[in-house]
Amino acid sequence: MPRPERIRLGDLLIQEALLTAAQLEQALAEQKSHGRKLGRVFVEHGWVTEVQIAKAIARQLRAPFVDLAQRSVRPEVARLLPEVQARRLRALPLDETAAGVRVAMSDPGDLAAYDEVARLLKREIELAVVAEGQLLAALDRVYSHGDEIAGLARELTSELSSVEGEIGDLLGLNAATTEDAPVVRLLSTVFEEALRSRASDIHIEPQEKSLRIRFRVDGVLHVQTEADAKIAGAVALRLKLMSGLDISEKRLPQDGRFHVKLKAGAVDVRISTMPTQHGESVVMRLLNQNSGLLGLDRLDLPAPVMAAVQRAIRKPSGMVLVTGPTGSGKTTTLYAALNALNSSGRKIITVEDPVEYRLPGLNQVQVHEKIDLGFDRVLRAALRQDPDIILVGEMRDHKTAETGLRAALTGHLVLSTLHTNDAISTPVRLIDMGVPRYMVALSLQLVLAQRLVRTICRHCREPHAPDAHEQEWLRLELGDDWPARTYHRGRGCNECSDTGTSGRTGVYEFLEMTRELVEALGHGEPTHFARAARAQMAGATLRRDALRLVLEGRTTIDEAMRVSAQLEE
Repeated sequence: MPRPERIRLGDLLIQEALLTAAQLEQALAEQKSHGRKLGRVFVEHGWVTEVQIAKAIARQLRAPFVDLAQRSVRPEVARLLPEVQARRLRALPLDETAAGVRVAMSDPGDLAAYDEVARLLKREIELAVVAEGQLLAALDRVYSHGDEIAGLARELTSELSSVEGEIGDLLGLNAATTEDAPVVRLLSTVFEEALRSRASDIHIEPQEKSLRIRFRVDGVLHVQTEADAKIAGAVALRLKLMSGLDISEKRLPQDGRFHVKLKAGAVDVRISTMPTQHGESVVMRLLNQNSGLLGLDRLDLPAPVMAAVQRAIRKPSGMVLVTGPTGSGKTTTLYAALNALNSSGRKIITVEDPVEYRLPGLNQVQVHEKIDLGFDRVLRAALRQDPDIILVGEMRDHKTAETGLRAALTGHLVLSTLHTNDAISTPVRLIDMGVPRYMVALSLQLVLAQRLVRTICRHCREPHAPDAHEQEWLRLELGDDWPARTYHRGRGCNECSDTGTSGRTGVYEFLEMTRELVEALGHGEPTHFARAARAQMAGATLRRDALRLVLEGRTTIDEAMRVSAQLEE
């Protein structure tokens, strides 16, 4: 294929009626002042998409456009270009042909990059055009560290089998060899891959004949690699050293925390070890410090829920509770609220176990039960620090709940979490914990219950015909109207690693403690309060919110049914 000609992107998009002359003039001015690529400026303004740009360039060059979200890439061909050059040149070899190599490029107008690709491959190039975002995602997949992790695990196994290597060198205990130690390189690669995969947790699990490493992505565990069981002890030992745990204690569970700096960014890691039949199981929660805190406007709260939350947090006192099971995003929601409230005119203290987010301007306290620094003690001390707002990580016991509600009653805004199944059962649960009924009635302002559901991958979303089980559920929720609706699922593609889902979003329900509900709670009969609460919510439940996402084509019927099953349990 002949060398492509230089493309004037702005003129091309105007010619294709994708851009106006005024928009081009504005973009050129921004490019001159900020130095960004012109195409990036167009996309950031929302005038065109990356795919539209790529298709226009492909038509201009009479080259094929390749949708990498739908096309598989052969790693052995792609790796004809080393990773560093592939990322720098924005190029990805796709196929070997009789004439040479078909190479996908996001900017074929970059003639210097084209020439360097040809020089590196030493073959004739057949050009294909791709969207830049899809190209970068494909590079992440092709050059993932899965094979590298397996190779490093084999290397560590070999080193441990050798009598020549000293255990201090293997574990990186000697200052001169820390970065080169096999177990250190293995763990660094595992963390890098977990961050690239958007994993929330890493599970390192010794089995009878192997060591299994799994990542939790969007709430689901995926096997990353299986290694020889011999390395399990060395991996656990190195992680315990990193987190300051007792390396001589293998019979009892331990918890700790450490910080790692990687190429992709800094990560705080919460670690938990547990003795099992075949060795110590290690689970690590990754708290990515580069991900940033979400604002309330980015939590995808339905309009009525957003209005209720904003009403509650604007009040100078009272308690706001977020409820749900572990891993339902409660802390993220509370910190989004704190982010909105954080200002130089307010003193905010948090009492947590552990401190999951860092937010400048807050006074954040980590509880430490081993030295008798529990929630209740820290909370009582915090009240003597003249706070305006207090966040309590969890209402775990009667003392903490009573102290928190008393603080809410005496002029403080208190935010916290509680493990209950839904919003209606929360006030009753507080009373069951031994908190005086009047204190709950007068202090509690809002209960927000939430769950997380996986969202359908936008790259492979397609219509879905419900099976018999799903039809029965839809019939219960929508009546005979269910066949008239359209339902979707993800087919599975490269962008979502063939799962059909990508990311998660929340489903919510809320309960505001109105005068009527306060009176119902004071009645003393839980069923009386539940009837009044259900009447106030008017069907705006977690189950109905999950159904809303199904009808909007954002999640699957199966995910909505899963939320419903949790509520029934």
